[in-house]
Amino acid sequence: MSTEPVSASDKYQKISQLEHILKRPDTYIGSVETQEQLQWIYDEETDCMIEKNVTIVPGLFKIFDEILVNAADNKVRDPSMKRIDVNIHAEEHTIEVKNDGKGIPIEIHNKENIYIPEMIFGHLLTSSNYDDDEKKVTGGRNGYGAKLCNIFSTEFILETADLNVGQKYVQKWENNMSICHPPKITSYKKGPSYTKVTFKPDLTRFGMKELDNDILGVMRRRVYDINGSVRDINVYLNGKSLKIRNFKNYVELYLKSLEKKRQLDNGEDGAAKSDIPTILYERINNRWEVAFAVSDISFQQISFVNSIATTMGGTHVNYITDQIVKKISEILKKKKKKSVKSFQIKNNMFIFINCLIENPAFTSQTKEQLTTRVKDFGSRCEIPLEYINKIMKTDLATRMFEIADANEENALKKSDGTRKSRITNYPKLEDANKAGTKEGYKCTLVLTEGDSALSLAVAGLAVVGRDYYGCYPLRGKMLNVREASADQILKNAEIQAIKKIMGLQHRKKYEDTKSLRYGHLMIMTDQDHDGSHIKGLIINFLESSFPGLLDIQGFLLEFITPIIKVSITKPTKNTIAFYNMPDYEKWREEESHKFTWKQKYYKGLGTSLAQEVREYFSNLDRHLKIFHSLQGNDKDYIDLAFSKKKADDRKEWLRQYEPGTVLDPTLKEIPISDFINKELILFSLADNIRSIPNVLDGFKPGQRKVLYGCFKKNLKSELKVAQLAPYVSECTAYHHGEQSLAQTIIGLAQNFVGSNNIYLLLPNGAFGTRATGGKDAAAARYIYTELNKLTRKIFHPADDPLYKYIQEDEKTVEPEWYLPILPMILVNGAEGIGTGWSTYIPPFNPLEIIKNIRHLMNDEELEQMHPWFRGWTGTIEEIEPLRYRMYGRIEQIGDNVLEITELPARTWTSTIKEYLLLGLSGNDKIKPWIKDMEEQHDDNIKFIITLSPEEMAKTRKIGFYERFKLISPISLMNMVAFDPHGKIKKYNSVNEILSEFYYVRLEYYQKRKDHMSERLQWEVEKYSFQVKFIKMIIEKELTVTNKPRNAIIQELENLGFPRFNKEGKPYYGSPNDEIAEQINDVKGATSDEEDEESSHEDTENVINGPEELYGTYEYLLGMRIWSLTKERYQKLLKQKQEKETELENLLKLSAKDIWNTDLKAFEVGYQEFLQRDAEARGGNVPNKGSKTKGKGKRKLVDDEDYDPSKKNKKSTARKGKKIKLEDKNFERILLEQKLVTKSKAPTKIKKEKTPSVSETKTEEEENAPSSTSSSSIFDIKKEDKDEGELSKISNKFKKISTIFDKMGSTSATSKENTPEQDDVATKKNQTTAKKTAVKPKLAKKPVRKQQKVVELSGESDLEILDSYTDREDSNKDEDDAIPQRSRRQRSSRAASVPKKSYVETLELSDDSFIEDDEEENQGSDVSFNEED
Repeated sequence: MSTEPVSASDKYQKISQLEHILKRPDTYIGSVETQEQLQWIYDEETDCMIEKNVTIVPGLFKIFDEILVNAADNKVRDPSMKRIDVNIHAEEHTIEVKNDGKGIPIEIHNKENIYIPEMIFGHLLTSSNYDDDEKKVTGGRNGYGAKLCNIFSTEFILETADLNVGQKYVQKWENNMSICHPPKITSYKKGPSYTKVTFKPDLTRFGMKELDNDILGVMRRRVYDINGSVRDINVYLNGKSLKIRNFKNYVELYLKSLEKKRQLDNGEDGAAKSDIPTILYERINNRWEVAFAVSDISFQQISFVNSIATTMGGTHVNYITDQIVKKISEILKKKKKKSVKSFQIKNNMFIFINCLIENPAFTSQTKEQLTTRVKDFGSRCEIPLEYINKIMKTDLATRMFEIADANEENALKKSDGTRKSRITNYPKLEDANKAGTKEGYKCTLVLTEGDSALSLAVAGLAVVGRDYYGCYPLRGKMLNVREASADQILKNAEIQAIKKIMGLQHRKKYEDTKSLRYGHLMIMTDQDHDGSHIKGLIINFLESSFPGLLDIQGFLLEFITPIIKVSITKPTKNTIAFYNMPDYEKWREEESHKFTWKQKYYKGLGTSLAQEVREYFSNLDRHLKIFHSLQGNDKDYIDLAFSKKKADDRKEWLRQYEPGTVLDPTLKEIPISDFINKELILFSLADNIRSIPNVLDGFKPGQRKVLYGCFKKNLKSELKVAQLAPYVSECTAYHHGEQSLAQTIIGLAQNFVGSNNIYLLLPNGAFGTRATGGKDAAAARYIYTELNKLTRKIFHPADDPLYKYIQEDEKTVEPEWYLPILPMILVNGAEGIGTGWSTYIPPFNPLEIIKNIRHLMNDEELEQMHPWFRGWTGTIEEIEPLRYRMYGRIEQIGDNVLEITELPARTWTSTIKEYLLLGLSGNDKIKPWIKDMEEQHDDNIKFIITLSPEEMAKTRKIGFYERFKLISPISLMNMVAFDPHGKIKKYNSVNEILSEFYYVRLEYYQKRKDHMSERLQWEVEKYSFQVKFIKMIIEKELTVTNKPRNAIIQELENLGFPRFNKEGKPYYGSPNDEIAEQINDVKGATSDEEDEESSHEDTENVINGPEELYGTYEYLLGMRIWSLTKERYQKLLKQKQEKETELENLLKLSAKDIWNTDLKAFEVGYQEFLQRDAEARGGNVPNKGSKTKGKGKRKLVDDEDYDPSKKNKKSTARKGKKIKLEDKNFERILLEQKLVTKSKAPTKIKKEKTPSVSETKTEEEENAPSSTSSSSIFDIKKEDKDEGELSKISNKFKKISTIFDKMGSTSATSKENTPEQDDVATKKNQTTAKKTAVKPKLAKKPVRKQQKVVELSGESDLEILDSYTDREDSNKDEDDAIPQRSRRQRSSRAASVPKKSYVETLELSDDSFIEDDEEENQGSDVSFNEED
């Protein structure tokens, strides 16, 4: 070894770039050493790609690849290129790559003074890709490429031919490009243009002696790569076409291999033909192709950038993969509530990518990994959701669910309980002393509904002891674990507590309870629907989380408490407990009349006293029920009740429920299927009852309660809403918040356009406006309401005794349903979302409804009715059966000026305003398109909009109604309601609803007649016996003075005097002595103490006794002394005769006659209602209720006269810039709807031929002597009417002339506006007319003979008879009397009063027993505010 010092000159050397490449090849072509790698190679025997370990020299493979990529790049430069030929002569160590298409220019370079082919292939750092401003999608970039192949070859021959110039160029290099032979240029007249490279690799530089099978396999695969990644070319290898037509065919070569590997792994015959695994191929755009398959090992990718094989992936692979992983993860979380980590999804993916990237950058010259940033790709590749959904249908989804389940199982097992003797983490736990010990399986854990129930259960422990009984309170409802994620379950404190306290282990298969801390679980909840739901959720939790636990007989128990207790005071004191309502109803019906009694309703466990609970625990056999172990279809029924997947099945399950079906209260063991089908189902039904109306009255329970409270209070004068709500709550046993009732009251009183067609309560205050759909209503403490006069014409007092009233909380509350004289469900419409069901029924015109009711009365064909909104001036068009389209109203008032004067019904002003303001200002996504916008609303809509000429033309092209969102659909395809039998039903047409209502209503008119005639008969009997009693007293045939009470009663019984009960029903005969002693025949016969005590009690079903059945003699013995006179005797005799006459007149009427009279009275009241409503909304009626006088009164103008441009009138529009018409002489144009035939206005209804009682009077009536009672239409039987002789209605005004055969005379003719015409006139007044329009003049009413007005209070059930007979007391004038309601003494303050918004029609949400949804319902107004 030489020790001579090295000079600095020797140490630092300069070499040429060619020498640098040969000395340091790793920088340029990768390693030149032999390496073992896992590579995909093409296997000729199986005709597929196989992954195997090969020993290759990466540098040798790279120089081969550079020539291939060069050939592929020519396809980008010359799209006409169709073919690449690759020939590998292994024995000769020679490789040829040839491509057709445009060749290399055969000319001398201007600057370098050499031929361009020589410069490209024989000189370093020469390239056509140096212009970075030019975006190219080729593989070459740095000017090395093919030169590297030349440098590492012993021989390198370039051959290119260009038919266009007729030349062929051949040049040869040798000895690692160090020797360059001069080119040979010859003539080329035939054949295609082409370029061909032939080279012999310098194997010695790669440590090789020959081209072995490993390197040949990799080279062959690379040729297949080119065929798959370059579109529209044919590739030949050693003269054989590869026949790969596209990237998808190429991908299949890999999947064949995967399937064969799977077969071998499973011991199947690998030679057998197999199906290729699912390939999801998608060509996203011209630059991106993506294919997906499921990977059996880990993440795999095959990717190409500009035909370069990026074996190590890069930014393009991450770009695609991350999108797929993210979207799959989101789907798992949202739809399946599964949580899977990103790497777990990615590890099951096999991704294939073929893309074109502009000016790509790589980690090195070997180009194995792309580094170009996504923003520099030159294109985007957004994976569509449809593609992700396809992926979710492959095995990947199954694997993800399995992984997620495994993740969840592992996570949930971390919170498992164990059998240990002491638990200290739960302070509210009253732990059994033996829990967690060897005797733990004998212990029972009592789960209570809340802390209040816990205190009662603890009181019970004093009876049963603490050794074997423990208690723990549940906070609200348990989670529905069937649909919950592991994260939700882990965060649920109740579930974790139960697992720890019981010692439960997740998914453990239980055969007995000896491994648990407690061997029994007892549920102690309220005996209501929510209590049933809690029991169901616990059953669901145990069945889905702990297999086998519910198979153990006696594990799950239920502790029941009474719902009602009856305290009997006479004849002997006793208490009867009822554990279900059917038992109580049966006792009340069959036994209650034998006793004097009162009842107490137990709303929840908190109602019971500690002493009562101790009594319950002292008699466990009576109060304990066992849930039977799982049997038959029990698991299916649990799944039906709690699985989201069973939504449709659950809907049918609810529909088939028969009202009155309840769980057998005598069962000691409860089958779980019976519990679900007969008890748990009631919870879901209760949700539907709260949300879906009844077809008869159109009400949900809350609305019905409000109306009942108003009727009971006789709300004729205004009352603050904040005071009415608690009153209704108290008198109807409302179990929810009063705020919900207040919102219901507001909803019933709202009168803005789009709310109620008939508002049953008057809105005296700010009840909400059209601006926000009623959401802007004032607080309940500021606003007042009262009954609308029309309400009692719709819900007639005479029907009140016919209803079946609900018994709740010790009192009688509202009826099951009301029965209005016309179907209010069609008048005001309805909408709501329940469990499994939702509904939407639009409103209709009451007059059209009445017309069809009369058609039904006459057995005539029904007319089609269309949706109708009071006060709305838009148009409605039927586009197909059961589907309508609503249009607002827009007019052109200048060249580029538009005026919107109406919106689609229930499209609120604020919604459109937001849209218009967005068009005015624009945002990041939308450019401004409105030039100016001005609002000039009063109670009507008025937007004035100015557009630019360009936007006006664009709007005309799009459509005015479309662009301004003045179109809204209405569907009649989801009209759902409870039918008269309490079953939920979907109605297929409006007339089907009307028909169902009609037949029930007609039946009840007959019931009304029967009821009234029966009551009249009772009154006649009562007057008869009072007359007889007074006569006997006067004539001294009977004496009651100085006699014992019992003797008087006995004498009355002997004389045949009946008793009368509260209803006025007579009872003939004598009750037995024991019962007779309990009857107080005279009020005040009780002691003063009892009298005082009873005066503080609610008289409604608190004290009950035999008087209810047998009645008393109070109607005789309670008469005052002055009643026992001759004058009183004569007056009673006359009253008796009058009642007999009333009865006689009533019996002449048919049910249809009575109904028709109610409808006529309604029509009169409805016309007044429409007039008052139009005046209130028009703003031209002064508020009579206000006593404050202002300094000056604002001038009120009609909409037609209103013109802000007139100088002598003040504009109500906002101050600021005024929009001026470009042409003052421009004629206003109503813009037609585009491509749609404008619908007609709501169908005009001809007036029914039968005249109104208030409009008809015959000559016979005119000439009748004053001693006779006046006649009414009800005096004529239906069969006596001759409708053919009735006059027809004129075009615009009523002209009624009635001829009765019986009377033989005609009535005076009367002319009035029909309600329909008034309604049309109202619409015209609200709509801005054309200048040429003429305002119609209203006809004056003819002068008629003054008639006496009979005031109807609406209180008495019998008061209707006054209108039927028009009789008055004998001391009064007997002139013709017309029953009318008294006019309001004070007008409503609600000229511009608002209403609560109608909820948009939502998709059917059915998570019937899903805890999350339940919590949302409990927390929202919608939950119990079913009356929206």
